[in-house]
Amino acid sequence: MEKNIKEEFISTLSHEIRTPLTSIKGFSQTMLSSWDKLSDEKKKEFLNIILNQSQRLINLVENVLNVAKIDSDSENFIPVKIDVNQITQNCINIVQMAHKDFIFKFEQSKNKLFSLADNDKTQQILINILDNAAKYSNNSKVIEIKTFNKNDYNIFSIKNYGSYIKDEDIKKIFDKFYRVESYISSATQGSGLGLYIAKNLIDKMNGKIEVISSKEEMFCEFQIYLPVYEVEKLTKNIKI
Repeated sequence: MEKNIKEEFISTLSHEIRTPLTSIKGFSQTMLSSWDKLSDEKKKEFLNIILNQSQRLINLVENVLNVAKIDSDSENFIPVKIDVNQITQNCINIVQMAHKDFIFKFEQSKNKLFSLADNDKTQQILINILDNAAKYSNNSKVIEIKTFNKNDYNIFSIKNYGSYIKDEDIKKIFDKFYRVESYISSATQGSGLGLYIAKNLIDKMNGKIEVISSKEEMFCEFQIYLPVYEVEKLTKNIKI
């Protein structure tokens, strides 16, 4: 079973690499051979396509490298005091640039929230989940984000509308190579590694991630739990 999943992943990965490379090569050749015939508007359009496809390749390579680090236990974590509301707003601003037609509604906690976590890894996780929320929202253009405290955890809630995940898929969604067909449309490209990476990073920061979804209301909500910052926790090692 694991072999079949890996073979499917390799096939998917090959397709994921070939598609942007073909686009980059094709539009580059067109620009070189027809530069004088292309309008400035067309040149800009083609360059934007090349830029977007290049970024897609970079993201894919980074995901593969991240998985290799996780599997070899070579990922380094630096636990620090992070401002939950501030880091969430920063990540929203970054993702907003890629999804300018979306509305990101941020209902932040009225109280200051601080967690003990790796700053860069937390941003990586939040950007991944926020980006997914926009990509898989179908016709809805609204993403709802909340931050709040629950006992020993500070929680980041990211909710989109227009899609849902079946209960049987929720149990597997964080598995390596796993892709949910009902949630991930054929129009959305991906290697199925993002959520696997996110969960492993969260686990190693002593946190957890949960998914709530409803077919009737057509929504999907990811809740990320990170430990509350406490001075005494600085003396404890984060799992690596």
